[in-house]
Amino acid sequence: MNKIVITVENISLSAVLHDTPTAAMILESLPLKGTTHIWGEEIYFEIPLQIEPEPEARADVEVGDLGYWPTGTAFCIFFGPTPVSVNEKPRAFSPVNIFGRVTDDCAPLKSVPNGAGITINRA
Repeated sequence: MNKIVITVENISLSAVLHDTPTAAMILESLPLKGTTHIWGEEIYFEIPLQIEPEPEARADVEVGDLGYWPTGTAFCIFFGPTPVSVNEKPRAFSPVNIFGRVTDDCAPLKSVPNGAGITINRA
């Protein structure tokens, strides 16, 4: 199982990648760096990959899910409700490829400001 570290502001979180084509492409492209965009309780940032939606792509996600948003070519971290959520669970704007999961507590992400630097590295 491949592991990554997400670092944003003074927060570092561990995550595991699933065995999917999207996860393999993201792992191959590490390290990734970007600038955060905050959308409800989701952090996303653009990455230089064009990945097609996988058959299992979905908008309904769980806290801690890592998704790739094909529409916005973005790496997404879900940690709570978003503006399109219908309950307390996160919901993506449109279907995302779920490629991994944060294994640490996601609560510290609630303090991350829009425009913060973010880095994704292999663990």
